Amino acid sequence: MAIDLGTANTLVYVGGRGIVVSEPSVVASDTGSGEVHAVGHEAERMIGRTPATISAVRPLRHGVIADFEVTEAMLRYFIRKVINRRTVHPRLIVCAPSGVTEVEKRAVEEASLAAGARRVHLIEEPIAAAIGAGLAIEEPIGRMVVDVGGGTTEVAVISLGAIVVSRSIRVGGYELDDAIAHYLRIVHKLAIGTRTAERIKLEIGSVVPRAEELTYEVRGRHLVTGLPTAVQLRQGEVREAIAAPMREVMLTIRETLEETPPELASDIAREGIHLAGGGTLIDGLAELITAETGMPTVMTDSPLTCVAVGSGQALEHYDRLGTRDGRYRPAIAPDRRTAM
Repeated sequence: MAIDLGTANTLVYVGGRGIVVSEPSVVASDTGSGEVHAVGHEAERMIGRTPATISAVRPLRHGVIADFEVTEAMLRYFIRKVINRRTVHPRLIVCAPSGVTEVEKRAVEEASLAAGARRVHLIEEPIAAAIGAGLAIEEPIGRMVVDVGGGTTEVAVISLGAIVVSRSIRVGGYELDDAIAHYLRIVHKLAIGTRTAERIKLEIGSVVPRAEELTYEVRGRHLVTGLPTAVQLRQGEVREAIAAPMREVMLTIRETLEETPPELASDIAREGIHLAGGGTLIDGLAELITAETGMPTVMTDSPLTCVAVGSGQALEHYDRLGTRDGRYRPAIAPDRRTAM
């Protein structure tokens, strides 16, 4: 079994069956006893609508565990949803951001074991994304992957089955949502929730100007009058709101390219930059990256699921995965120095 344990969504892949679970990484629990009331879609509907005795939270922040016990409960729920028998303890592959510390890796492993896994291996998200995108990463060819998730952005250059250069920043889809909510609060004096901000991003979010600018009616609470109010938000305003976090993403991509060895950089110029993750679906991102870097940009066939699919395909090589570094190791492990 493979789990893409994301800040926004958790996907579960079972060998021979494919992706069998895709639900939000949200848990609703009792604030006093800690009893879990709901997980996934049902818990997400409770965000911002719970009484004081129930808390609906996302136990992961920036791709790492923020609440160990709640994450353990969530993992146990997803594992038992796939495997009905409580006596079965599956071998597990869990995706982790490339920039996590050893302590954060240990937390993921321990939470997975406590949730019922027999053995746990970690695989870095850029490696899993590249495998899921169908890239032949075991070849001596440079491949660049940009994975924009809910809490992190991963940028990595891969060759000979291993990461040669990588950068990970804790900026993702939720930072864009927060930027939109902050803009509305400052400019329009309108308070909105996170789900409304996400809906604005999905409906009219863009990172490049368009000939015909869209508008979207936003409803929220006016900060001055305290009454429910609606405003018309222009697409250009959303672009202005998310400009700062998008600059961080572009800077990370450029810095990674600057550190890439020349031979691998020439491969990337030919093969292109591959985009994965739900955050890459925002309108115009591929155009912006091409304009900023001069490199062709390619969207993977299924950016939302390629990390889960890639980690699932890595199940075939389970015994050759490193227990700590999460590297994908082909049948004959290459010397990483040859990629430099």
